[in-house]
Amino acid sequence: MKLKILPVLLLSLVYTGSSQAQDITSQLYETYDTYRETTLDKRRIKHHQLQPLLRSLKATPGFQVNQVGSSIEGRPLSLISIGTGETDVFLWSQMHGNEPTATQSIFDICNFLKSTDFQMEKKAILDNLTVHFLPMLNPDGAERFQRRNLLGVDINRDAVRLQSPESRTLKRVRDSLDADFGFNLHDQSTYYNAERTEKPATISYLAPAYNYEKDVNEQRGDAMKIIVFMNNIIQKYAPGQVGRYNDDFEPRAFGDNIQKWGTSTILIESGGFADDVEKQEIRKLNYVSILSAIYTIAKGNYKDIPLADYEKIPENDRKLFDLKIVNATYPLLGKNYVLDIGMNRLEVDKEGNNDFWYSSRIIDQGDLSTYYGYETFDASAYTIKAGRAAPTLLSDPGQLTEKKVMELLRQGYTYVRSEGIPSDWLDFQLPIHLISKKYELPDFAIEVGVNPTFILEENGVNRYAVINGFLIDLESGSGTFRNAMIYR
Repeated sequence: MKLKILPVLLLSLVYTGSSQAQDITSQLYETYDTYRETTLDKRRIKHHQLQPLLRSLKATPGFQVNQVGSSIEGRPLSLISIGTGETDVFLWSQMHGNEPTATQSIFDICNFLKSTDFQMEKKAILDNLTVHFLPMLNPDGAERFQRRNLLGVDINRDAVRLQSPESRTLKRVRDSLDADFGFNLHDQSTYYNAERTEKPATISYLAPAYNYEKDVNEQRGDAMKIIVFMNNIIQKYAPGQVGRYNDDFEPRAFGDNIQKWGTSTILIESGGFADDVEKQEIRKLNYVSILSAIYTIAKGNYKDIPLADYEKIPENDRKLFDLKIVNATYPLLGKNYVLDIGMNRLEVDKEGNNDFWYSSRIIDQGDLSTYYGYETFDASAYTIKAGRAAPTLLSDPGQLTEKKVMELLRQGYTYVRSEGIPSDWLDFQLPIHLISKKYELPDFAIEVGVNPTFILEENGVNRYAVINGFLIDLESGSGTFRNAMIYR
């Protein structure tokens, strides 16, 4: 799925009130590639990649870059500041080391702010606001592409005890700024959907509660209004793909506490978008919506947005699979059953945490009519059968070609044996599993937790193969694919 590019128009806000501002969203969307930081193009970004960007910003007039703390392993935590206005806006990202989408967007926004374009809009922002970015709060976690810091602590549950130096830095910066607005920037699972729809929650929002009663004071109300504003922006480019987090009060969480400490806090979670494995389209949506939100804060026109519109945003749900097969016939002990099968492609990091391969699993099976898939296939006409190992033993897996693999799949072979599997191979790039000479295939079963690999046949003819959770059309050879498994 590709995002629809709208015409470059200045649109008026739909809300009436004492002041209305022109919405620069379409222009920001159209011109995004001008400001996109091209050195950050993958999710698994590291602290060292940010250093040349920070040095460049520090040398740019108008920007201040200061070290405000250090991680457990001694990596510096940097704060970027720009603007001269009395209203302080504080954005922090990558509190969880494996949640980097908004970190990339922050540097896109900084590129926008240091450009010579959009002079009128930038003057409104920088005259009325001072904007502060803490782009990577958990660099030790980012190094390992893991959620927690080196202490094993979830920083977002350390707002009270403040055990970690990263947590203490975040609290100290928030307090020293006494920030008026805060943007708490995260990634969420790609398996969240907007409630009761098949659409992924590409972006999810929350104005966190500051007490168990979930009261709404002026600060929380302002956060809700800005979320409504941002939701309307996202709807232009990813309609129906916004969710709203449950607002139960979590007394250990930073978002809830920062709201309680008087900062209007907006949680943004970057979820999933079809065919966007590296979340680069979602990064673009972050850039457009966050920058537009900063602009509306500078102009003050968010104040006229009805609070009731916040509750109209559908809640988050978690009912998405990467691939959902419905109504497949499954023979078991002499009888036929009808199954839906939901499977996810689970990422396994390679050494160095710079790349990954998929080790897919069946997550659920049975009646999955209340669940959805990024890809859904109706297998009403098809019967599941086990894939077999090809009888020929390869001396070198390099002998295989895509054409040869498709021939094997059409014959019902989903595994191929090889004598010489290089020891450093973790996965196989062609759509057939690679197994060693001695490896014995386990008894075939469709079970939760197993790797989804099987054939779908129709009237005795093999029509589709599922290899490591990827569906392949055996007639045309089409289907998205990343990797198969290696079994030694």
